[in-house]
Amino acid sequence: MNTCALKMRKITAIFQETMLAKVELALGEAGVGGFTVTSVKGCGEYKNYYTQDLTSCHARIEIFIIEERAEDVVLSIMAAAHIGLEGDGIVAISPVESLYRIRTLSKLTS
Repeated sequence: MNTCALKMRKITAIFQETMLAKVELALGEAGVGGFTVTSVKGCGEYKNYYTQDLTSCHARIEIFIIEERAEDVVLSIMAAAHIGLEGDGIVAISPVESLYRIRTLSKLTS
């Protein structure tokens, strides 16, 4: 598939670390070919009053995907990460202006 003609989106999801395996499984079932996972620390709606700085540990997943699939992937992430409590997390979709592959030194989107 030639991605040069496709519009790309970046999905960033931050959710409870305990849900990471479930989210990874859901992404595999949704056919997501690649993603990046990092461990992050912060606070938002939920504040961890058991730590001095009020933060808690979460996982962050970043995915670059074609625009047409972004909403479905977000729904898969939310279904897998949902517990129903403060601190469940957030998901954002951002436009991608350009995407380059380092290996081939080529631009993938325009």
